[in-house]
Amino acid sequence: MFRRSFLMLAAAATAAGVAFAAPASADDKFIIVQSTTSTQNSGLFDYMLPIFTDKTGIEVRVVAVGTGQAIKNAQNCDGDVLFVHAKPAEEKFVAEGYGVARSDVMYNDFVIVGPAGDPAGVAGSKDVTGALAKIKAAKAPFASRGDDSGTHKAELRLWQAAGIDPAADSGGWYRETGSGMGATLNTAVGMNAYAMTDRATWIAFGNKGDFKVAVEGDERMFNQYGIILVNKEKCPSVKADLGQTFVDWVLSDEGQKVIADYKQNDQQLFFPNANGKTS
Repeated sequence: MFRRSFLMLAAAATAAGVAFAAPASADDKFIIVQSTTSTQNSGLFDYMLPIFTDKTGIEVRVVAVGTGQAIKNAQNCDGDVLFVHAKPAEEKFVAEGYGVARSDVMYNDFVIVGPAGDPAGVAGSKDVTGALAKIKAAKAPFASRGDDSGTHKAELRLWQAAGIDPAADSGGWYRETGSGMGATLNTAVGMNAYAMTDRATWIAFGNKGDFKVAVEGDERMFNQYGIILVNKEKCPSVKADLGQTFVDWVLSDEGQKVIADYKQNDQQLFFPNANGKTS
């Protein structure tokens, strides 16, 4: 948005005969990455982006929102690269011409966390739909992001697989925060509610209280991340060369190793799998 506003201001100043100094080229050597809150909240970007910038001189400015909003922002040409985790929506983004190509980057998994008291009796379960059915039957509080993020999309798919429409109980035991993952986890802890989160955000989350991972290990909770260069044909302002440099680095052996090396509390948060590779 800054880039577009700057260009409009420059044009207006020129038309009015006002001297307007162009920025130094170094100032323009940045890209905007539309991404999801989990990559930011987990601390991954704080770890990996300085390494990329030191190597290339390219600054990366991250807009961390829910995946649905990140995709909308990219469609509005407010970004150069999309780095999110909702594969069907990402593939649609590319199919509609907004993205050049989509590549797998890394994965982790989703987990359901809850209070130590475990009012729905789901602790230790590896059957996510069975656990969701128990949560509904017990009318145990469940805090949902409710924000069209990648996590929210995955959560809704799992409720659907369980044959449950949680929206019918919205405002009752099912609470939609409309917030990011960290804020939703804070809400869950505050109201003693279950919540679904990506594991990386949970590991990095500092306000766990007595909460623990209750449900994990179901293959349906797999969480894949992808990266896409925004298409210059749709968005002429895209810095395609700089953006492609970032994409290539993330998918390179070096970038993939940086992702694998990032840990918190001695736990690896993301597992690189670009080009089918795993680490």
